[in-house]
Amino acid sequence: MTPVDTEKGRAMRPFAFLTAALAALTARLDAEDLERGDVPGWVMITVMTAALVLAILVPFRTAIVDAVTNALTSVTSSG
Repeated sequence: MTPVDTEKGRAMRPFAFLTAALAALTARLDAEDLERGDVPGWVMITVMTAALVLAILVPFRTAIVDAVTNALTSVTSSG
């Protein structure tokens, strides 16, 4: 190999990687997704967790705020 070929090979590596990445992305986008349109499980878990937090927080907000305030006061005042 001549020095020119070595430099050309190094210059082509990023191009080859970019070409491979683009080909993989195109193949993924062209593939038929069987779950398209369904709500993914992680979305449902996130929404249900937010609903549970609100269901607990709304009726017990003052009690939770008082408990956290008392806990922080007892930790910071016993220095």
